Amino acid sequence: MKTLVTGGCGFIGSHAVDRLLAEGHEVTVIDNLSSGNIRNLEHHKGNPKLQVHIAGIEEHAKIESLFAGIDWVFHLAALADIVPSIEKPMQYHNSNVNGTISVLEACRKHQVKRIIYSASSSCYGIPDSFPTPETAEIRCQYPYAVTKYLGEEYCLYWEQIYKMNITCMRFFNVYGTRARTSGTYGAVFGVFLAQKLNNKSYTVVGDGKQTRDFTYVTDIVDACVTAVKRDDVSGQIFNVGSGNTYSINRLVQLLGGEITYIPKRPGEPDCTFADTKKIHKTLNWTPKVSLEEGVKIMLENIDYWKEAPLWDTNSIAEATKDWFKYLGK
Repeated sequence: MKTLVTGGCGFIGSHAVDRLLAEGHEVTVIDNLSSGNIRNLEHHKGNPKLQVHIAGIEEHAKIESLFAGIDWVFHLAALADIVPSIEKPMQYHNSNVNGTISVLEACRKHQVKRIIYSASSSCYGIPDSFPTPETAEIRCQYPYAVTKYLGEEYCLYWEQIYKMNITCMRFFNVYGTRARTSGTYGAVFGVFLAQKLNNKSYTVVGDGKQTRDFTYVTDIVDACVTAVKRDDVSGQIFNVGSGNTYSINRLVQLLGGEITYIPKRPGEPDCTFADTKKIHKTLNWTPKVSLEEGVKIMLENIDYWKEAPLWDTNSIAEATKDWFKYLGK
């Protein structure tokens, strides 16, 4: 197939490129490198089946022609993380909402056969039930969650109105090699691995008993590739999770090291845990990488995080002050 990956230089996107090239597909990447890194695709340098275009997805005039002749689109490009979305909501809306409409319109014009949208489990906010099903109430807690959910809604409307074949995949707590190392305070693995490299204690939020559905990146990609090959799941939403939920204290135990506890934050759930019965029943998909296996892979590739910022209690407090200001009661 001729495929296109938005955000293909990024964390999840580069793994999607790996998988698609391994299966023999042609791959076009669109990435503005705001959070992605071209080095994530260096191992494919010279591959005639890969084309990389540096552009933002919201720049419709620049990207529209790249969708000509494309069979499958994996729309993975987005601005992520809570703190910067609170600080720069218009920027997030432009990228995650306007950018998604730009991609949808390019797909519509060029009659792309299948589209996978990377939705987010953050739309559930603080849910009432665990594991959390796709039918749970939407309770977005911050601008990032809102913009990703709006992108999902646009996808479903375009699917209905324009009869496009689109499937939305709600990712839960994705981790793995090539996770972003930029200066934004965000995902726990990037924070912890940089701290481990510098022999510093892990800054654990609250008491560390909160749990997360840590899902390894290759499982996320596998779910997306499984879904894109099915023409009969258009208009559907699937949770993509690990099948379990793990405490932050358990993660620290696997990484090994000392802990410094920092204040619990508003708007964060005590648990994220995907109900994956639907994706298993409909697509016969199950995750393959356990947390123990995933952490081992991360530690084997820990040098990737040498450039990641080193966070401590003071810098985290400064970075998250708006979090407490706007989300606190």
